[in-house]
Amino acid sequence: MSELRSAVDGLRSDVLADLPDARIEEDFAELQRAAELIEVERLRRLAEIERRRVYERNGHLSAASWLASTFRVAWGAARQQVRLARALEEMPETRRALDEGQLSMSAVRVLVDARATDHAEFQRCEKELVEAARIHSMNDLQRVTAYWRQAVERELALEGDERLRERRRLHASVTFLGMVRVDGDLDPETGETLLTALRAVLDAESRSGPEGDGRTPAQRRADALGEICRQWLDLADRPNVAGEKPHMTVTVGADTLRDGAEGTSELDHVGPISPQAALRLGCDASITRVVMAGPSEPLDIGRRTPIVPPSMRRAVIIRDGCCRFPGCDRPHTWCDAHHVVHWAHGGPTALPNLLLLCRRHHRMVHERRGFRLELAEGRPVFKRPDGSVLGDRAPP
Repeated sequence: MSELRSAVDGLRSDVLADLPDARIEEDFAELQRAAELIEVERLRRLAEIERRRVYERNGHLSAASWLASTFRVAWGAARQQVRLARALEEMPETRRALDEGQLSMSAVRVLVDARATDHAEFQRCEKELVEAARIHSMNDLQRVTAYWRQAVERELALEGDERLRERRRLHASVTFLGMVRVDGDLDPETGETLLTALRAVLDAESRSGPEGDGRTPAQRRADALGEICRQWLDLADRPNVAGEKPHMTVTVGADTLRDGAEGTSELDHVGPISPQAALRLGCDASITRVVMAGPSEPLDIGRRTPIVPPSMRRAVIIRDGCCRFPGCDRPHTWCDAHHVVHWAHGGPTALPNLLLLCRRHHRMVHERRGFRLELAEGRPVFKRPDGSVLGDRAPP
């Protein structure tokens, strides 16, 4: 390892501007090859760390957890690297071709993805697939493995439901920008359940006036999945987890709530969010006051108190019936109780200051340059971003 570091230090001392084009190109080719060989050795050691369960020495529950925590690797990347390391241990033909410089790591990743379709079938066909990786470009290799997977999946479909069910998987990981990436394969029954639930939400949305809906079909499906999860979390009979009902937790600084200033606003899993998102989520939630003596030093923790009591929520539902945004009729189960004047800005949690807004319109009202909502003689007035007034649909 000391020789490796010395070699890298020698390369770093080169003044690239002084090197001829041929030398730069030659150096790059050697470095590309060396980098892939080093990556193979890194993955080989990662597989051994997982086999020996070395990660348990520091209290980690998995090699991916150890990798993410120790080396600041994103969770999704850590899982992918452990999966790749584990797979290479059982792909001798692939390893041999990689060691001989006949395959790139990009090609290896394609082969590892193909292997996930069926390990036994991949083992039987590994030589042919490695040969295809040797001679084809990346695009062509992806096509070859796609056809191979289709053929294997057709055979699996003939072998019964249980074989298909064994292949079910679902990954959900936070990406660098705080988005959550979802990837997986569901067995036919679970997949049909998901598609039916998504279709029910999408159909209900289409009856609420699709005019002006600028979302793509993929965005509408993403929103529908979020609505399904929100409605499940809102159920009264949810099982307790760690002594309480499962819920989203937003940590918000007092200054952010009061002034809308940039500050501490974050969710447990995905991290920081905007002040506008924090205000929107806090509009209809339960609040726990935490007094801090300094960073990470809680002095006092108050009781969790619902901002909108259940009895008041029922009154708002009876009065409004559904989303009050003009032209929207999404049912109350899809809605939050929105404070026209936010409680953090001194607005009362009282019936005249509350109205139902579906999650989508609630977001639009809280956006920095979105729709505005005001009270005029006790009635809500919706205004477009340009200041023009939308006609309110009064409750029956």
